[in-house]
Amino acid sequence: MSKSDSEIQEHLMILDNLVDDQELKDELQSLDDLLGELQEEEAAAPVKTPEPRVEWRKRDITGNIVYARPRSSRNQSNKADHIRKTDPPFIAPDSNCEVAFTPETVECFLQDLQHSLSESSGDEASPLETPKLLASSNWSTRQSLFSERWRAERPRLVNTAVAQENVATRICQQCGRNPAAVRCCDCRPRPFLCADCDVSMHTRHVLHNRDAMTAGFFQPLPPTTFVVDKALSHCVRLVPVEMPDKICGCSPESLRVSPGKIVAVVTMNGRHDLSMPELVCEACQATWTAGVADLNRSDYWPATLQFATVYATDVFFSFEEMKMAAPGLSCQAFLRMLNQRTVRFGRTGKISADSFQKSFFEWEAVRFEVDNICKEEPFNCPACTPDMLAVSVDGNRKHYRFKNAARSEEQAIFEGVFIAKDEDVKRFVDHIHNTTKHVSGRGVCGGEWSAARETSQRSASKVDEEGLELAVCRHGVLLSALNMYRGDIFAYPLYLQEKLASRQITFFCMDVTCKYWPYLQRVAKSCPELQHLLNMKPFLSVFHAKAHDFKCEVKWSGAYQDGAGLTLGEEVEQCNAFLSRIAVTTKHMSKAGRTDMLTLMAMRWNQQKFDNLAISLTRRYQKTTKSLQSQLQNLESMKAQLTVTASQLEDWVNDVKDWAEASTTTTTNDADALASRIEVLVASIKRRSQRLYKDADGNKGRARIRRKIREEKGHLTSVVEKYNRMVPITETLCLETILSGETAWPWQLPHSESVDLRTKRRAFDIIMSVRRLEEEQKILVAEMDHHWKSLSTRSDTLRELSCLFSSETMKNSQCGLSEEGLKGLQSIILRKRHQIKEMKAQARDFYLQVLSGAEDINFLYSDSADEYDSDYEISDDGL
Repeated sequence: MSKSDSEIQEHLMILDNLVDDQELKDELQSLDDLLGELQEEEAAAPVKTPEPRVEWRKRDITGNIVYARPRSSRNQSNKADHIRKTDPPFIAPDSNCEVAFTPETVECFLQDLQHSLSESSGDEASPLETPKLLASSNWSTRQSLFSERWRAERPRLVNTAVAQENVATRICQQCGRNPAAVRCCDCRPRPFLCADCDVSMHTRHVLHNRDAMTAGFFQPLPPTTFVVDKALSHCVRLVPVEMPDKICGCSPESLRVSPGKIVAVVTMNGRHDLSMPELVCEACQATWTAGVADLNRSDYWPATLQFATVYATDVFFSFEEMKMAAPGLSCQAFLRMLNQRTVRFGRTGKISADSFQKSFFEWEAVRFEVDNICKEEPFNCPACTPDMLAVSVDGNRKHYRFKNAARSEEQAIFEGVFIAKDEDVKRFVDHIHNTTKHVSGRGVCGGEWSAARETSQRSASKVDEEGLELAVCRHGVLLSALNMYRGDIFAYPLYLQEKLASRQITFFCMDVTCKYWPYLQRVAKSCPELQHLLNMKPFLSVFHAKAHDFKCEVKWSGAYQDGAGLTLGEEVEQCNAFLSRIAVTTKHMSKAGRTDMLTLMAMRWNQQKFDNLAISLTRRYQKTTKSLQSQLQNLESMKAQLTVTASQLEDWVNDVKDWAEASTTTTTNDADALASRIEVLVASIKRRSQRLYKDADGNKGRARIRRKIREEKGHLTSVVEKYNRMVPITETLCLETILSGETAWPWQLPHSESVDLRTKRRAFDIIMSVRRLEEEQKILVAEMDHHWKSLSTRSDTLRELSCLFSSETMKNSQCGLSEEGLKGLQSIILRKRHQIKEMKAQARDFYLQVLSGAEDINFLYSDSADEYDSDYEISDDGL
C-alpha cells in the first residue's frame, strides 16, 4: 500500500512539472483566447451582407500581430491559421464605400488600440471586449446601417402586420362580458366592443371608423350599419350638431329627437351620409330644424344655403395648408383623396368639386371680412412701413388662362383686393396711349423688344389673360398685381408704380429699367400728373445687370446705387417660384375662380412672410455683418498689395464712374461706339452660354437659345472686323480670345497712366461692395425698428378695437353684429393680441441678441421658416 502511495505521489509531481511547463501554459492560454473570441463573436452577431468582407488584425509598429495576452512561443503559420478561423469578420455596411477607411472602421480601430494599450499595462488582463459602435459622421454610412436594420427587422414587421388582421375571439373591452363584434379605430386604446356597447357608443360618435368582425375578417362599416346577432343591419344616424335645450315653453322632457333630411357630411375621412336631427315637442307640436347658424356653431360649413352637403371646417383648413405646401395641388386631386378615404372606410358617394370650391371661397370670404373688421392689412409689409426702400415689378407669363375654361359670369369675391380690376387698368392704359399719341405695335410702348411687344387688341391665341404683372417689396411681400392682356407693355408697370407711389418708395426695380426709364421720362412730359414718379430712383435688377456691358451695369445696377444696400431687385422672381406652381391649376379655372385663388394664396404667402420677418431680418443682419468683415479684409489686402491710400482709391472710383457715364452718341462707325457694342454682345453671348441649361428645360428651348447665340456671334464677328479696321494693329481684337475668358479690352489698357482700368474696376467693385454692406446694416436696423413699431401699433389698434366693441355705443349701433357676435369678436381680438404679444417677445429677443453682437442665436421655430426665403442669401455675385 505504501508503494502504491509513493507511485501516486511520483505521478503527481510529474503532473505538477508538466503544468509548470511553459508550452503547456501557452496552449492553455490559446484555448482561453479562443473561448473569449468565440464569446465575442456571439455577442457581436454581425448582420450578414454580401461581399466585401474584411478581417482585421491588430499589429504593432513593426507589423507583428498583437494578441490579447502575450505568448512566449507560437508557430507563426499556426498563428495565422488560428487567427483566420477565430477572428470575427468585419461586415462592410456599403459595398460602394472604401471599406478600409470608413469612419466607423477607423473609430473601432482606434478604440482597439486604446484598449490594447490599457491591457498591456496590467499584469492580468481580461479578454478583449468588442467596442461599442459609435454613430458614424458619414451620412451614407448611417443610411446604409439604418437600411440594414430595417431589412433585418422586416420579417418580424411582416408577421406583426399579418397577425394584426387576425379576427380572434375577443371579449368586449367596454363591458367585459360579451364577445366583441366591432373594432373601432377611433376608440383606442379599447377598440373592441360588443354589439350592445357599439350601439350605445356610436349612436353619439357617429363619425368614428368601425370594422365588423362577424365575417371572419375586418369589414369596414358605414355609420348607418350595426351588428345584430352576428349579422349586419341598417339604422338611422344623426349628424352630430349642437341642439337647443328647449324650443318652446313646455317641459324639456316633452322634446323628442327624430331624423330629418339626409345630408352628406364631408370630413377629412371622406363622406358620411347622415340624417339631420329634428326636435318635436309632443305637448305643443313645436318643431326645430338645424339652420346655417347651427351648423356654424358646430364647426360645419354648408355647401349651399339649403345645404344638402355640409363640410367640416377642418377640411378647408387642411386644403389651404396643403395648397400652400404644394401649390400645384388641384381641388379635384384633393377631393379624389377624400373619395378614396370614403371607400376605404366602407362608405359610398362622391364629393362635388364645384360645390367644394365655391364653399371654400365663401368660407375664406367670411374670414377675410373678420380680418377687415380687425383692421388687418394683408398687403402691407411691416418692415417697409411707413416708407419703402424699393419695389420690384415684373411680369409672369405663366399665369395665363385658357379661353375655353369655365366662362361663368359671376364676380370674383376678392376682385380688386390684390389683382387690380381690368376696367381700371384698361382705362389707364388707354389714357396713356391717347395722351402720348401712341401707335400700337410701334413707338415708345414696347417697340421692337420682344418681351414688351404689344398687339392692337387682346391676344388672338387660345388664352384670355396672358399673364400677371406683380409688384413686391424687398422682403418678398406681394403688394399688388394686374392681369396682362396686351403683352408685357411698359404701361402695366407704370400703372403699378402710380398705384404704389403713395408709399414713399425710394427705388423702382425692373429687369429692363434701362429701357423702361426713358419711356417713363417721355410719358411724364405728356402727362404732368405722372411727374412725381420720376422722384423714384431707377434700379436694374442685379441678375439682369450682369447681362449688360460694364458701363450699363455701373449706371443702372443696384450694386452701384448709393443707398440701395443689398437689394437684389429679383424679389419678384422669388415670389414667382411659389406663384408659378399655382398657375398649373389656375389656367383651367374661371376668371372669378382664378382671381380668388391667386388672391387667397398671395394673402397666405404674405402671412408666412410676416410670421418669419423677425427671423429673416436677424439672419440677414448676421450674414451682412460677416460679409462686411470679409470685404473689409479684402480691401485692406488690396491696399497693401497695390500700396495705395484711401484717397487714391476714391480717385479710382471716380475715374470708373466718369468712364461709365461717358456718352457714346457718335456715329455707328465710331470706334468707341463699336467698342461698347462689342462689350454688350460678348456679355450677352457668355450669359446665354452659361445659363443654357438653366433657362430652358427642353431641347426646343435650348435650340432656340443656341440659334440666338449663333446670330449674336455673327453680329459680333462683323462688329469686330469694323473695329479692327479703325484701330492700330496693336489694339486689334481676336474673336476666339474675347469669348474664351475674362478679356483685357484694349481701350481699358493703360496709355499714359500707370494704372489700367481693370485694376481700377477691381478696386471699384470691392469699395462698392463695402459701401453696400454698410448701407445694408443701417437699412436693416431701420427695418427692425419699423417692424417693432408696427407690432406695437398693431397691439394698440387691437386694444382700441377691444374697447370700442365693448362700449355701449357700439352695442347699440348698427354694426351688423349681434350681442353674441360682439362677444365672439372680442375673443378673436383677444387671440390676435396674444399672438402679437408673442411675436413682439420673439422679435425683441432676436433683435437684442443680434444688435448686441451675439453670433450664436437660437432661432425659435426656425424650422417653420419660409422655404422660399432665399432673398436673404448674400453672395459676392450679388454685388
